[in-house]
Amino acid sequence: MFQNMSLSPRQILDDIALCLVFFTRLPLPVFDFRGRGLAAAIWAAPVAGLAIGLIGAIVYATAERFGLAMGPAAALALAATLTTTGCLHEDGLSDVADGFGGGNSRGRKLEIMRDSRIGAYGAAALALSLLIRWSALSEFVDPTQALFALVAAHAASRGMLGAFMHLLPSARSEGLSAGAGAVSAETAVAGAVLGAIPLLLLGIGGAVFALILLGLLFAAFRALCLNQIGGQTGDTIGALQQVSEIAVLLVASVALS
Repeated sequence: MFQNMSLSPRQILDDIALCLVFFTRLPLPVFDFRGRGLAAAIWAAPVAGLAIGLIGAIVYATAERFGLAMGPAAALALAATLTTTGCLHEDGLSDVADGFGGGNSRGRKLEIMRDSRIGAYGAAALALSLLIRWSALSEFVDPTQALFALVAAHAASRGMLGAFMHLLPSARSEGLSAGAGAVSAETAVAGAVLGAIPLLLLGIGGAVFALILLGLLFAAFRALCLNQIGGQTGDTIGALQQVSEIAVLLVASVALS
């Protein structure tokens, strides 16, 4: 996989570090990426997802160890993942909900998505995202199940981001997504494969069902973005991560419980 991308061991480590810096708020040292951008490094996004999922699982296990019920443990685990990411993708989800729901033209939708204020559509989308994720995590009866679910959900949902950037044009000439650059087919495939591997933690049946569901969601959301704004933005990438994470957590709540 990495041979096709012509990556040296140093570049692999640099790409992982870049994705950890971009996708998390972990107190990491300052790195010199020597001009390497997010588009080239996006294959490593699932590694950042793995770290985020592990942090959530550790908090879940610690809460359970101190005698908390599954509901509060799930809430604390979710809070830990939100803190780790700085609500990066939740912001994208709310902006997309507001823009797609409240705009009556392509230009107006993009304008609303840039507005830092949150509207009714965005607030409802955030509330539903948090509620569904919490309820899915609350279904698990031991920390091992939560570990498998969180790692699979956070890795797989970020494995789709490179493919989304590769297959859709940028809806704006400027902005986070446009500034990231073009994602190559090899990078997109590498990220998708790397993100899919942790789905095996859900069992063969769970992994297959999750892959099918993620594929359907990807295709539907791609069509929606093309119809609404003619492409993708950083906000739509965040929204894709959110719906994908939810999908995997729901599958895990069935496959692991």
